[in-house]
Amino acid sequence: MNKKILVVDDEKDTIFLVRSILEPEGFEVFGAGGGAECLKILGSVEPDAILLDIMMPDMDGWETFHKIRADDLDVPICIISARSQNFDRMLGLNVLNATDYINKSFDT
Repeated sequence: MNKKILVVDDEKDTIFLVRSILEPEGFEVFGAGGGAECLKILGSVEPDAILLDIMMPDMDGWETFHKIRADDLDVPICIISARSQNFDRMLGLNVLNATDYINKSFDT
């Protein structure tokens, strides 16, 4: 059974890039164009991990992260963001307790 990854990003190119990297490795990749869409599909997708962008127009990644955790969903959440300041990384890892913080642009 393939591991399911949910990529939450308002940039379709990022979802496409992550999908093109992970699917050949045997992962099943789902995309959500924002926080609200992510919350809608979480129950049906049941991902093994979430890659979550921070800067999104409808519901930012911080709010989305809190709502996922409020629903008691125990899934690894990796922040994937263009915000590369140490402060942002510290917020993601130490305040939210994200599993990891990946800066865009990333390599495989």
